[in-house]
Amino acid sequence: MEVYLDNSATTRSFDEVAALMTQIMCEDYGNPSSLHRKGVQAEKYIRYARDVIARNLKVDEKEIIFTSGGTEADNLAIRGCAMANCRSGRHLITTQIEHPAVLQTMKHLEEEGFRVTYLPVDGKGCIRLEDLERAITGETILVSIMHTNNEVGSLQPVAEAGALIKGMNPGILFHVDAVQGYGKYRIHPRKMKIDLLSVSGHKIHGPKGSGFLYAGDKVKIRPILFGGGQQGNLRSGTENVPAIAGLARAVEMVYADLDGEVSRLYQIKKAFVEGIRRLEGVVLNGHEDESGAPHIVSASIKGVRSEVLLHALEDKRIYVSAGSACAARKPQPSATLRAMGIPGDLLGSTIRFSFSVFTTMEEIDYTLQTMYDIIPMLRKYTRR
Repeated sequence: MEVYLDNSATTRSFDEVAALMTQIMCEDYGNPSSLHRKGVQAEKYIRYARDVIARNLKVDEKEIIFTSGGTEADNLAIRGCAMANCRSGRHLITTQIEHPAVLQTMKHLEEEGFRVTYLPVDGKGCIRLEDLERAITGETILVSIMHTNNEVGSLQPVAEAGALIKGMNPGILFHVDAVQGYGKYRIHPRKMKIDLLSVSGHKIHGPKGSGFLYAGDKVKIRPILFGGGQQGNLRSGTENVPAIAGLARAVEMVYADLDGEVSRLYQIKKAFVEGIRRLEGVVLNGHEDESGAPHIVSASIKGVRSEVLLHALEDKRIYVSAGSACAARKPQPSATLRAMGIPGDLLGSTIRFSFSVFTTMEEIDYTLQTMYDIIPMLRKYTRR
């Protein structure tokens, strides 16, 4: 049996997504900017995708900008808005547990003279609204807070934060990285006072290299790519029609029975949490119940290094992660776990298990039994 439990890193594409993309690459392969029949057909795919996503978010089609994924969407939102609004102020706010696509963009803006406040989190990985309120100043132009943390599954109070920000200053832009939350929750930017929303396709069974940024029509934003002026001059470059169409098909499929699938994921999460608790020396990070995301469990296994357990499970054809895939090759401990106050002896012993629509209870049972078998042996080996 092969068990893939690294769905926060990437997901297997739906078969329907792959089939549609193959058709477009091999048959409907025109450039959407071309005026002939094949170009018109390609443009239809883009218009349909924009309509699908706009209806899902309850926004206007013109507010959807297709990107190469979550990283580009985050960069366009943060850097594009910082540069467009810098005359109003040079203060930005984010959190200590953001994805590197946000944190590194903020770091580069600091080098260019912007001031950034990094909000702390509590032991479950959630910000405190009072910290956000204290951080906002007359110079603040943008706040960026993720919807769902990619390592521990903590949910941020996004709607409450949006109301707070707009209540203090309607001119402050509110960006939400929803890469891990989209496809698990219904997100309506206007209702939640969100000005900018980043999404990645390969986290919801769509293709890698696909994503979008929702940017409200009143948001001042500068492009970070320049060229042919596609997508209203905000994102130049020939549109990746197969990826855009595949992304839209994935959106349709993950939201077709969202409540039923999320309920099933919470059942899987509950069974996994109950099972892993039977192991001695296990510490769970973040919310273990429905207060946290339905598809992520972070566990620190005392006495076993993350890499050792990861490869031991891999030998049994079980695939997990030691944390964020975008930071997996970096030696420093997880910034998220450190911000949560996880003890030092557990930082290097943490594994992330993440589920998807393809995860079965049989796979969970097999994973747990494998861990019951190998962890005591790994601990004996470590003590030696």
